Amino acid sequence: MKRITVILSFFSAVSGFSQQDPMFTHYNFNILSVNPAYAGSRNVMSVTALQRMQWVGFTGAPNSANVNFHTPLLNSKLGTGFTLTNDKIGPVTTTGLFADIAARLKIGSRGKLSAGIKVGMNFRSSRLASLQVQQAGDPNFASNIQSEILPNVGFGLYFQNPDFYFGMGAPRLLRNKIDGEYTGIGTPKNYYERHFYFLAGGTIDLKKDKVRLRPSASLRLSYGAKAQIDLNAIIYLKEKIWFGPMFRFRDSFGLLGGMKITDQFSAGYSFDWSYGVNTGKYNGGSHELMLRYDFVFEAKGKIESPRGF
Repeated sequence: MKRITVILSFFSAVSGFSQQDPMFTHYNFNILSVNPAYAGSRNVMSVTALQRMQWVGFTGAPNSANVNFHTPLLNSKLGTGFTLTNDKIGPVTTTGLFADIAARLKIGSRGKLSAGIKVGMNFRSSRLASLQVQQAGDPNFASNIQSEILPNVGFGLYFQNPDFYFGMGAPRLLRNKIDGEYTGIGTPKNYYERHFYFLAGGTIDLKKDKVRLRPSASLRLSYGAKAQIDLNAIIYLKEKIWFGPMFRFRDSFGLLGGMKITDQFSAGYSFDWSYGVNTGKYNGGSHELMLRYDFVFEAKGKIESPRGF
């Protein structure tokens, strides 16, 4: 069984009929990865790290890490940042490094609309020779694929005010061909598809300055794959502690929780269990860790504080 599951994991990674970007339950803490227009939107220099261990106990299961950094510039008229990702699924490892720049325009008295561009590349390698296959000597798994370089560009739009936000992002507009013979007729057998992300959320005061509900939603679209919809409903207590349920349509449900350890440092954890796929029978669920540090400085006689989103 383990031999089969590793191979299945590999094909799910390279097939043009699957969603290939890493997914995170903490998508609200990872907006920069999918939408460059988010750069600088927290009003402070901010660093966030995420680690997702998916389908624990399932051979070849995805294991994803992400670090993003961003900061406002020129009195928040511009924002810039970068994202570093590392995604492993079966024998395939993809490492990405992307830089972001966003221009921000004030809308009304409290809103800001941003447009952003993402530029960078993915480095991909496949350790095919490490697989244990059922048919010995299968030429498709006889040699490794080393260090493919896949450059790309992305685009995004993002609007926010103190009460809500929404945005759309396309982090990879180019369809990179992945290793495999290509005759020039039709499309390559293996390639990275474009992904489109739509995110929205808001804040509802349940008890002034003490209890807030922050519902949010994420929609991910990709050619050849079903739409992925995530819903979160997080309760914040005095902006210090948060917890709430998450639900991913046709896939999983779980819980998120976290706390603001200091004014600058926050930590979070989530657990979700896949009910909609066969892997749910053979694994111990998915675990995710989040760490965020905001560099809060004194500026113009006041302390700059990050936005809630």
